[in-house]
Amino acid sequence: MQRYTEEFINMIYKSYLFSLSIRVLSLLLSLIVLAFGIVLPYTLAIVGGSLFSLISIYKLYNFVVKRFVAIDDFFESVKYRDFSRWFVEDKGARDIRELHKGFNLVNKTIKTIDSERQAQFVYLQKILEMVNIGIIAYNVESGDVLWANDSFLNTLDFPAFKNIHFVEKRKPKIYDELFETYHSNTTSVTLEIQQETLKVLISDTVFEMEDHSFKLIVLQNIEDTLNKNESEAWKKLLSVMTHEIMNSIAPITSLAETLQANIQNSLKEPTSKKLGLEDMNAGLNSIKKRSEGLMKFAQTYRSLNKITHVHKTTIKASDLFSSIGKLMKPSLEEKDVTIVFDLKDPNLLLEIDSYLIEQVLINLLLNALDATTQASNPKIIVSTSIGHNGNAQIRIIDNGTGIPSEIIDSIFVPFFSTKKTGSGIGLSLSKQIMLLHSGKIQIQSNENVGTVVSLIF
Repeated sequence: MQRYTEEFINMIYKSYLFSLSIRVLSLLLSLIVLAFGIVLPYTLAIVGGSLFSLISIYKLYNFVVKRFVAIDDFFESVKYRDFSRWFVEDKGARDIRELHKGFNLVNKTIKTIDSERQAQFVYLQKILEMVNIGIIAYNVESGDVLWANDSFLNTLDFPAFKNIHFVEKRKPKIYDELFETYHSNTTSVTLEIQQETLKVLISDTVFEMEDHSFKLIVLQNIEDTLNKNESEAWKKLLSVMTHEIMNSIAPITSLAETLQANIQNSLKEPTSKKLGLEDMNAGLNSIKKRSEGLMKFAQTYRSLNKITHVHKTTIKASDLFSSIGKLMKPSLEEKDVTIVFDLKDPNLLLEIDSYLIEQVLINLLLNALDATTQASNPKIIVSTSIGHNGNAQIRIIDNGTGIPSEIIDSIFVPFFSTKKTGSGIGLSLSKQIMLLHSGKIQIQSNENVGTVVSLIF
């Protein structure tokens, strides 16, 4: 486009210069003839020279004026933004025809740009009308409304208005909060509308346009969203509590049944099957410890809004594994799954909330048990190590069915589950507990090979 315009201007200039040169040369020759006629003197030369000089002057004047008139007409159309005007391209001198073509090209280009801008404006306007967020822009000095969408008017129960002082006269409190108060950050505000309170989020910004200051206000009604989220939160909380309590009760129940079976066998055959007090004590201690963890877990959820950190203590990794091993032993034996605790460093210390991390490990081990039900030689390895950055890691490795690649990105989404009886909150809760420890949980899995879950502290 730019190259074509340069060539076009150059062509018009050459044509104009050639035509002007011819007329100036004609006037010069006429004046020379007139001068010779006066000097000789020669009447015919004087008359002819005078006549041709007048004609040349008229032609030259007419030539220049026509082009200035054409340029003046074009600039007048630009002044009044009349880009619909069409200049004749098939009449007149060649340079004027080319000049008219240039004017028409400029008008056509500007009309195209204007149409595109208008289409973009309409498109943006439609988008802003469809969003469920109130938006208003107005002139800061005069208060004149530049634009306001229906959502803004409906949220505040206002009719359409052209100046913000309309609000000042009818709802001074809302006027002060919306238009007089500057909200640099998104702020939650309660407004009184029709003798009712409405919870909204307000944010605003000031921008400059054509030497005028404008203020843009964004208003979002969050009353219904808060009510809905509160209801959903209660439902999810109850579901999470049920799931986690059942996960903790299952190994306690299995361990209690094992201890009860040992006692009954000892009562029936006291001589051949003596009751092992050490085993009994270890089993009861595991039940007591897990019960305490379950109690703390319930208390954590009960006061979740008050808890901002975990209660970390220093514990040996070997003690943590021993506790988990005793809790999970009946379930593992029932399903004939081999579990191996691999301690790279027997003296490794972990600074964790042992009750919550036990909850995480129970969740992960139960998942590993489910994954290895179809394996020929089911095996689970729980190991510890120190990462390259010095952080402690716990890894749970199984040789189960693995996780399909198409769903692995969704497994931490709350309530997402591939199990028929699963609630889908075990892994999401485990992730939250790791985040409270300023750590993270990572999963690597291959179908029909196995899964590796890493707890990185």
